[in-house]
Amino acid sequence: MIFGFGEEQVAQFGLSVGLGAFILYMVFIIYNLARESKAGKLGTFVLFLVLAFGMLGFLAKGMIKFFMGIP
Repeated sequence: MIFGFGEEQVAQFGLSVGLGAFILYMVFIIYNLARESKAGKLGTFVLFLVLAFGMLGFLAKGMIKFFMGIP
């Protein structure tokens, strides 16, 4: 037990917060890449679409689990 929380609760918190922070950092990296390469509006859109597609899938999976009530 860590600070009164069980191992499963600590792992779930770390997964939620840690992965969320990592996804935000990856969005910043994609934005910085688009800015430094002077990609323009269409190029920036394509970068976000292609590079962030996997992140959107992960977020969609979490939302589907939430709305279906799956723990």
